[in-house]
Amino acid sequence: MIDITFGPQVCGELSSAATREWLVTDGLGGYAMGTVAGLRTRRYHGLLVVAGETPASRRVGLASLDPAVLLPSGARVRLGAHEWASGDVDPRGFELLERFDLTDGLPRWRWRIGDVVIERELAAVSGRPCVAVVHRLVTGGPVRLELAAACTWRDAHGERRADGPSPRMDPVADGAVIEGAFRLAGPGWVPEGQWWLGAHHREEAARGLHPDEDLWYAGRFAGALDRPGDTVSVLAWAGDPAAEPPPGPAVVAAARARNRAVVASAQPADPVEATLVLAADAFVIGTDRGPDVVAGYPWFGAWSRDTMISYEGLFLCTGRADEGRALLRSYAATLSEGMLANTADTGRVEYNTVDGTLWFLHAVSRHVAVTGDTDLAAELLPALRGVVDAHLAGTRFGIAVDAADGLLTQGAPGTALTWMDARVYGVPVTPRTGKPVEVNALWINGLAGLAELAETAGQDAAELRRLHDRAVGAFKERFPAPAGWLHDVVDAPAPAYPLGGAAVHDDDLLRPNQLLAWSLPYAPLDPDEPTLRRVAAELLTPLGPRSLSPEAPEFVGRHRGGPAERDSAYHQGTVWPWLLGPFVDAYRRAKLPVDELFVGVEAHLAEFGLGSVSETADGLPPHRATGCPFQAWSVAELLRARRVR
Repeated sequence: MIDITFGPQVCGELSSAATREWLVTDGLGGYAMGTVAGLRTRRYHGLLVVAGETPASRRVGLASLDPAVLLPSGARVRLGAHEWASGDVDPRGFELLERFDLTDGLPRWRWRIGDVVIERELAAVSGRPCVAVVHRLVTGGPVRLELAAACTWRDAHGERRADGPSPRMDPVADGAVIEGAFRLAGPGWVPEGQWWLGAHHREEAARGLHPDEDLWYAGRFAGALDRPGDTVSVLAWAGDPAAEPPPGPAVVAAARARNRAVVASAQPADPVEATLVLAADAFVIGTDRGPDVVAGYPWFGAWSRDTMISYEGLFLCTGRADEGRALLRSYAATLSEGMLANTADTGRVEYNTVDGTLWFLHAVSRHVAVTGDTDLAAELLPALRGVVDAHLAGTRFGIAVDAADGLLTQGAPGTALTWMDARVYGVPVTPRTGKPVEVNALWINGLAGLAELAETAGQDAAELRRLHDRAVGAFKERFPAPAGWLHDVVDAPAPAYPLGGAAVHDDDLLRPNQLLAWSLPYAPLDPDEPTLRRVAAELLTPLGPRSLSPEAPEFVGRHRGGPAERDSAYHQGTVWPWLLGPFVDAYRRAKLPVDELFVGVEAHLAEFGLGSVSETADGLPPHRATGCPFQAWSVAELLRARRVR
């Protein structure tokens, strides 16, 4: 894997160390997450964050575990880091960090106090909500180590304050059970039980959200580090408090071995690919219903569109086809009126996308093409044919095949059904009502892929071929725009038109959605070099394509501010790294060089979400990363595009 290591120049400078985040996941949707500095900059940061009934319904438990070293001289040196509502940063343990590294996906810190060096490693237990934090004396000593446990038990999207009830603490032999929800265990436990008021999260302030919370200082652990190699470990786990996990060092060793095995099983071609394989592993989780995908950490759960776009990269490029097969079967069971369920993040099943189902057709087609799994094709064919029948007849939200041209139209008042689905105060920013270019590219791709599956299963595919050929002919006629690229939407409602004017128009805003018309396996168009170079000139950045040309009046170059400002910019110029996958595919099909397209995003692996790829970035230089630091489709599409050589 690539070397992700920072020395004192980065670790000791807060503006650098606090903007680089690490993530350790438990395989269930829970995680531990924080910064190189050790400073909690988000409400979502914590050492034990536990998934609920859905991956998105997480709760924060152990917020921090702050080390303090007691030297033989009597001096007490605090190694933690907190920012407070007053603006103070205290303690400032990051100033004593001499090194941080991410090795085998696990974070490791080294603090130096003169000749004393303390190392911290952190790992999760795969398949259960449990974290181990191990401290080791590297040189010097003897010293005594204290570890202050700051806790809460709250929804990850909110905060808890001291004006409410204090957390319940039930004592156990080596620690405490907090709120009956999670247990802390380690040596030398001394309960405290007091509030730390006004812990500040600078990233939430920057996002226009409430930035402060109060933390419950539950107590402290302590142990002696007499000679190099001695360790002091603390375990935190949710679920059955009596089900004690292995000792901390064993948890770390097991996690390291597991991560190495995950990488080795995918047979990566180079260190970047190895890093992406391990990054992909974070998003594949186990649930009561089988495998699923977390769209992004720290705040997303499972979204079907993201899952299906990510499918090939997360499962087929990483040697996880068996898990992928189970996932596809599980998702097929959610089909209703020809539509795939979108997300359970809200706590209810929703059918509100036009493209999620079409990406599902693509995922099944790719699975069968890569694995030769014709049994799955035969099993799912009736449901997949049902998708086509429902789209021909018309389904929810005006989604239907237009009898006049065979293209797919969609839209209803107040809806945003494509992947550009942001809303501000409930109003869609980019409703894209009509016939979006990528939706119809996916429809054509889906028809061709389904026809091939049917023929493989010995079924008649003549009607599917006829539908496909008709849609391709209409696509070639309707989507090329006079501007030299493809219309983003045809037959879109005209924003305003004079009496007697047309009620619809063709939207020729330069957006990256048209890339799918050239990049999909059964794309309706062959790419040409002049068009692609024109698209690249206006949209391409080091981290991937912008969502809108800077030449458009609607362009917003910074994805910053409060929720309304960020959502307004989300698809109006913000960079989306996942789109680099279709961009690379289109370039390859045009026989244009692609190796240099990866340079910026590969460097990004050590810049923001360490070892991973962010959800979004600013549309204007220097293209600072935004959104989730760890995003499934960003990782999956980069991995997929690099593996296709």
